[in-house]
Amino acid sequence: MRRRRQKVLDFDFVSTVLSRVMKSASIVVPTLNPGPLATNLVATLTHRPDAVQRVIIIDSGSEDAFKAAGFEVHGISRAEFDHGRTRNLGVALSGPVDVVVFLTQDAMLCGQDAIDNIIAPFDDDRVGLVYGRQLPRDQAGPIESHARYYNYPDRPMSRVMPQAKALGIKAVFNSNSFAAYRVAALEAAGGFPRQIIMGEDQVAAARILLADWRVVYQADATVKHSHGYSLIEEFRRYFDIGVFHDLQRELFSRFGRAESEGMRFIRSEIGFLAARSPARIPESLLRNAMKLAAYRLGQRHHRLPVALKRRLAMNAGYFRHAEKSA
Repeated sequence: MRRRRQKVLDFDFVSTVLSRVMKSASIVVPTLNPGPLATNLVATLTHRPDAVQRVIIIDSGSEDAFKAAGFEVHGISRAEFDHGRTRNLGVALSGPVDVVVFLTQDAMLCGQDAIDNIIAPFDDDRVGLVYGRQLPRDQAGPIESHARYYNYPDRPMSRVMPQAKALGIKAVFNSNSFAAYRVAALEAAGGFPRQIIMGEDQVAAARILLADWRVVYQADATVKHSHGYSLIEEFRRYFDIGVFHDLQRELFSRFGRAESEGMRFIRSEIGFLAARSPARIPESLLRNAMKLAAYRLGQRHHRLPVALKRRLAMNAGYFRHAEKSA
């Protein structure tokens, strides 16, 4: 009897291990005229874990390189693109999988284990969302690099409510440039929001936390991804962030204020530059003053005419849709 019971226990143990290891996944990448980035994506995604059953490209500009690599390409027009709706489409196209991994076309995987590492935390059935670490691109300057090192430290982190509230607005930090979602958790949180100017990933993170799932930052799942914005581009991006935070005021009020986090970032950037590139400190001060002005203007977007908002915004298409629905 003892031997027979031991065999049953061993079988149960093996079944449990296999069920955890064999999580099925898909990779979804929205693209828009990726050009040379298409070749980089193909190179980094060709060798992928066995758990990844499909690679789906949602493309707003046909790229034969993806089809030649055996990726599934779903074409949409540029006018159809919406940060939330397009990613909901990616989940729907993925079929019955446990996990969907999102990348952007300019995020380059660091090593062949990056996808394995971002999927690994889902062995814990309480985990609903995992996002990876973003390192600055090779040509990044000190200001661009600091933003990545500040937001993506080398230590992992796990968040769950209500303890996550102690982090303030940082509790909902997340980026779909490299993030993975348990499909069941994303569906329980209502999916990604539609018709949103930006930040569909942070809204999803907030909703997943509030639905009692765990959010994990996986520091050993890494990509290279950063942007060298000009002053004008920086202004437009932070105008969009201001609009986004105003429209999500009710949701984010359950976590904390963004302005306090902004001041911590500025102090960190000045210290970073003082040690590495003090000559860039005046530029940093100018950039941060412009970002604050743009952010506050974005928060007051409802007082501005739509035509002006389209000129100020980085994601001007959002206001074209707003104009049509007005």
